[in-house]
Amino acid sequence: MITRLLFARLLFALLLYGALPALARAPAPEVSVRRVDADAGRVYEVSARGQVAAAPAQVWRILTDYARMAEFVPDLRSARVLSRSGGQIVVEQFGEAHFLFFRRSIHLVVQVNEQPFSQIDVSLLDGDMKVYRCTWLLVALPQSEGGGTRVLYSGVLAPKFYVPGMLGANMIRADIEKMMAAVLARLERPG
Repeated sequence: MITRLLFARLLFALLLYGALPALARAPAPEVSVRRVDADAGRVYEVSARGQVAAAPAQVWRILTDYARMAEFVPDLRSARVLSRSGGQIVVEQFGEAHFLFFRRSIHLVVQVNEQPFSQIDVSLLDGDMKVYRCTWLLVALPQSEGGGTRVLYSGVLAPKFYVPGMLGANMIRADIEKMMAAVLARLERPG
């Protein structure tokens, strides 16, 4: 019994030690979530920000490759472009939400409006949310600040399904932190 427990702890320590260099390089996003009562009922205002070494054009290329977003965005199972007309794109997404021991499939169809290399606005057309609007802003940083891109995410969302009042903001904050950290980590990788 003790040998098995000691082995498990040693294995955990080795795995953690091996992951430390990657964790040290991972950009740490700043995230805030606020629950607000609005005309649509209870909504959550979210914002997140981070900084990456990549130039805005590279960040743009990755964030607008909608079909490949499921490769690095947690809980997003698939995304596909349904239509494209200039800077307006309709994207269908399938994902999951996790609440304690429960999982909920989420389907969204969103309208994306692109302003190349600086802004991506997303709004709900149909799906499992009452309200879903978000904006990605890309701000080029001057060389005096080390260059790169400041990535800002803000949005308002309200699921159609039940989110516990007391825990809702914390659960959504955890999801946004996970999503933003994964996006920033992908933006730091070349290619």
